[in-house]
Amino acid sequence: MQELEVYSMIGTEGFSRLVAAFYRQIPHDDLLGPMYPATDLAGAEQRLRDFLIGRFGGPPTYIEQRGHPRLRARHSPFHINQGARDRWMLLMNNAFGEAALPAEAEQVLRKFLDGMSSFMINQADPGAR
Repeated sequence: MQELEVYSMIGTEGFSRLVAAFYRQIPHDDLLGPMYPATDLAGAEQRLRDFLIGRFGGPPTYIEQRGHPRLRARHSPFHINQGARDRWMLLMNNAFGEAALPAEAEQVLRKFLDGMSSFMINQADPGAR
């Protein structure tokens, strides 16, 4: 399956299920929760949903509203180390389990999110050399 075919398979509803399942975990997570202001949790959820929809073949709402994603620049204020990246992926893996997307779409999304989450690391782990 090609990346741009994911949206045609799962639609807005599939992306909404995945992203909502992810963000339901954030307020209760001791590592990631503090990175997400409670007053903007709904906004963060919408931005991730819109970004993924546009990235995988759906309407370009994210680009229209926010311009180029500039993901590293937008995330630079947050201390993202390997531990935070791994926790993010753990919560996303939990979300995949809840969202129950078709296997082909899930595989493509997992590959992208795994690589992108590693790309977002901007801090060394404590004690790392």
